[in-house]
Amino acid sequence: MKKINNLKLRIIPLGGLETIGMNITAFEYEDSIIVVDCGLAFPEDDMYGIDLCVPDITYLQENLDRVKGFFITHGHEDHIGALPYVLREINVPIYATKLTIGLIDHKLEEHNMLQKVKRKVVKYGQHINLGAFRVEFVKTNHSIQDAAALAIYTPVGIVMHTGDFKVDYTPVYGDAIDLQRFGEIGKKGVLAVMCDSTNAERPGITMTEKKVGKTFESIFNDHHKQRIIVATFASNVDRVQQIINTAYKFDRKVVVEGRSMVNIISIASELGYLSVPENTLIDIEQMKNYPDEKMVLITTGSQGEPLAALSRMANGIHRKVKIQPNDLIVFSSNPIPGNEKAVSKIINELYRQDAEVIFQDTHVSGHACQEEIKLIYSLLQPKFSIPVHGEFRHRKAQARLAAEVGIPKENILMISSGDVLELDENSACVVGKVPAGPVFVDGLGIGDVGNIVMRDRQHLAEDGIIIVVMTLESGCGQLLAGPDIVSRGFVYVRESESLMDEAQHIVYDALSDIMGRKGTDWGKIKTTVKDTLSDYVWKKTKRRPMIIPIIMEV
Repeated sequence: MKKINNLKLRIIPLGGLETIGMNITAFEYEDSIIVVDCGLAFPEDDMYGIDLCVPDITYLQENLDRVKGFFITHGHEDHIGALPYVLREINVPIYATKLTIGLIDHKLEEHNMLQKVKRKVVKYGQHINLGAFRVEFVKTNHSIQDAAALAIYTPVGIVMHTGDFKVDYTPVYGDAIDLQRFGEIGKKGVLAVMCDSTNAERPGITMTEKKVGKTFESIFNDHHKQRIIVATFASNVDRVQQIINTAYKFDRKVVVEGRSMVNIISIASELGYLSVPENTLIDIEQMKNYPDEKMVLITTGSQGEPLAALSRMANGIHRKVKIQPNDLIVFSSNPIPGNEKAVSKIINELYRQDAEVIFQDTHVSGHACQEEIKLIYSLLQPKFSIPVHGEFRHRKAQARLAAEVGIPKENILMISSGDVLELDENSACVVGKVPAGPVFVDGLGIGDVGNIVMRDRQHLAEDGIIIVVMTLESGCGQLLAGPDIVSRGFVYVRESESLMDEAQHIVYDALSDIMGRKGTDWGKIKTTVKDTLSDYVWKKTKRRPMIIPIIMEV
């Protein structure tokens, strides 16, 4: 979609509005575009072989000369994970807070891009001028430190993007959310709020992170004769800090296991966001030097990821840690929607090995519940509400909250990824659509697996494949050999010999019939083989495997 020269602000979400993940939004005014967040999403169960999903940035590529920079709200994968892939095409500066930049730097280093990309650390309260925009970073609380809301000052008014947030008056590290600044910005007059919807269905308020610290103290106190293994999100530095603090208080040594956990803890320690008492953290190799009751393992795998450290321990394939009958495993997280089965499977495996498992009251969310969302609306008093970050039902729940606090229904905008929303001081409406949706990353390939390839993979996974090989004489097209039928993922051939023999005869008869006619081309032969075999297989098995005829010419 090409630029239309008018004096309206355009907000174009390129992802993040249909699912939790892949957050990225473009803001455009005349010849300036800035982008907020650049996250990835993890593949659905039916995305066979796909490693990651990154956003479609076709619109940004088409308007490359106008893109001024990326503003990142915080350091979670669903907000920074796609940067190494997107920056290959759109290399513009990145603006974020200190810990967020630290995590981005590590990611860029892994992709050999650190020297090629400009990054700027921004402090709370600082304003960045880029093209037609001025962006202010405002302190918020979340399940990772250094989270920020963005006040985006535009020629038509202020748009407030909350990022992922909650209101925590007693955070483990640093200050509480800057509600005073939210109120001051609200008094200036806010055009629109783009607010986190993840917990918009939950009444009340989200508990403070410090509540988990008290829970850990009672768990450690009640299980002082057991080895304790805690699984949590690698990025929840405050949670890790509380586990370390509790371990130190109970005179236990701490081992950190899982690649992402080790990376984030080393970055957070280096930047001063994690304080580890001396002689508390030990290497996994030293674990054998201490009795079990003096050990705590902090590990990845709280979401049941098959390759994460806890999954490998539960399945007995971890090289250095074996689950023992006296172990206590604490899941300090809630399953992300869609991961419930995987988590349940791990818990069952742990119970099979006679370990004790705790998975309740050991987690608080990093997202605002209904009363906190209402508080933000009452402080900002925006003209328009644009619910973001969540599945449709979460955003719909926030739309109801916005209506409760007095925003007119016609000013609550339920938009989709790819919609072009135009706003000015008085109006807001969707005026068009741009390409949006997931681009699949498979191995080293980005975007080379499209919908057609995915459809083929689903077809193969569901019904298998039959290959029909035949040899034709050059020139006259006489059948010299075959048809030979090979199948994979369709039926077990040794137990279905009669089915395969009959299929071979049916294809042979169809070929004999068509070969007798004049002017038969290869395309016609292949179509006949596919149609004949497909009809036969469907009648016999009610399955539709992929059928590939191969003709060799001699």
